[in-house]
Amino acid sequence: MNHRYLPRHLLPSRRQRGVVLITALIFLLLITILAISASGTSLLQQKLAGGLRNSQLAEWSAESALRGAEWRLWRASSDPATRMVCGTGALASCYAYAANPPNATVQTFRSSTGWVTTGATTYQPVDYTAASGDGTFGLKNNPVYIIEDLGLELPPNAGMQHESGATGATGTGYTSTNRHVYRITARGMGNNENAIRVLETTFAAKAD
Repeated sequence: MNHRYLPRHLLPSRRQRGVVLITALIFLLLITILAISASGTSLLQQKLAGGLRNSQLAEWSAESALRGAEWRLWRASSDPATRMVCGTGALASCYAYAANPPNATVQTFRSSTGWVTTGATTYQPVDYTAASGDGTFGLKNNPVYIIEDLGLELPPNAGMQHESGATGATGTGYTSTNRHVYRITARGMGNNENAIRVLETTFAAKAD
């Protein structure tokens, strides 16, 4: 087009030719910042979700070990031939409670912040470290637990460690109403070493 015959106010201005480019660069910069921010938020949420799942796996692992130890105590007390003596038979890995001085192995297992297996029993009805069919499940370690015999459960109102109800007629063996209170401490780990849970419960089982 020949601009010699156009009025001056209709001719393109050389000064305005770079405005569109600058505007486009500004918008591109803003979009890049928003994309980086969204990506960072997404990664953070993914890490939080993974951490929560790992923590839940560790807690469920320890909870399973507690229930397994309770089942072991219950089964031992239901057998007429079983003598519920800590350190022997079905309770070979059980420890008699000692207040002064406390058992060092028990104290380490209960209070350590890391993973401890010394003196503990591994709860492994199945191998929890094996990945599931979809490859998403698999604990770093199988859960472990220890059992402590806290002593005889006393009759109602006979002391701190006493029954809440009435005691029936006395007997011997598996019919005995003598019960010992056992403290079970379990440790569970998630799918990596960043999540460890320590849970405790008490369980009253018949003694000889």
